[in-house]
Amino acid sequence: MNAGAWLSPVTRAAFAGTPEFARAALEAIVLAGFDVPLVLTQPDRPAGRGMKLQASAVKQYALGAALPLAQPRSLRLDGRFAADAEAARASLEAARPDVLVVAAYGLILPPWVLALPLRGCLNIHASLLPRWRGAAPVQRAIEAGDRETGVTIMQMDAGLDTGPMLLERALPITAADTGATLTAALAALGARLVVQALRQLDALVPRAQPAAGACYAHKIDKAEAALDWRADAAALERRIRAFDPFPGCTAEIGGQTLKVWRAAVLPAADATPGARIDAGTGRLVVACGQGALELLELQLPGGRRQRARELLPRLGLA
Repeated sequence: MNAGAWLSPVTRAAFAGTPEFARAALEAIVLAGFDVPLVLTQPDRPAGRGMKLQASAVKQYALGAALPLAQPRSLRLDGRFAADAEAARASLEAARPDVLVVAAYGLILPPWVLALPLRGCLNIHASLLPRWRGAAPVQRAIEAGDRETGVTIMQMDAGLDTGPMLLERALPITAADTGATLTAALAALGARLVVQALRQLDALVPRAQPAAGACYAHKIDKAEAALDWRADAAALERRIRAFDPFPGCTAEIGGQTLKVWRAAVLPAADATPGARIDAGTGRLVVACGQGALELLELQLPGGRRQRARELLPRLGLA
């Protein structure tokens, strides 16, 4: 952030983001009346059964709102895609942003990006920092059994979500929250909070993150999706909700690998982990290392989500 930058209010807010969480913030910034001279988002990616290239949620909104758009593959000036980075730098310099707002962009910002905006870069992070720095804060909060999470608006520095905090708001995590529902709630909260931060930037006092309580939300690996029945039933149930919609949890049931989308924890059962427990017609209950899980919503490969009782006959488990 340049010296003396606080003397002028924010009017030009460039934006960098990719998924729906970021799109909500971009829309709020535009509707609040800020000029968005440039939007950065990830390149189109293959998606869906046909693996056709699909534009990010941010790109779709930017195109609809006729906002200037760039999709560099990298921002490193010395890397494989240095030409992309050079073009992005030229676009950012021409945009002359007062600030760059970043939300789930997916690319690391090198020093030249952090130094370019007149008033620095603001990040919308989906946790109460310093807890759950990193790539998957929403999912890790649910998986860990946290009772609350929230949104932090922070000034970005060279570290990973380590910069000083400007605003924080908490949000409870309910026993029914999934990765999808909690992300949507945090996206709405983040959209409101970043507009407040942009409007009040002169009055906000940056606060250093406390050292206590810092932890890292590692990116979700698809290998984590397979349910290990030796684990605690409550932990498995939280993981099922946390990994909905991506990557979804899986289990071998009736000789097939199924997605497990919803489950309920039952009292401890005297059975080998992974064994089916007789709980009555139309119910699928599996013993765990501690407690048991009743599987309530499943999905066959290539199928749709269904109640377990509807799939049991097809699995030979009715």
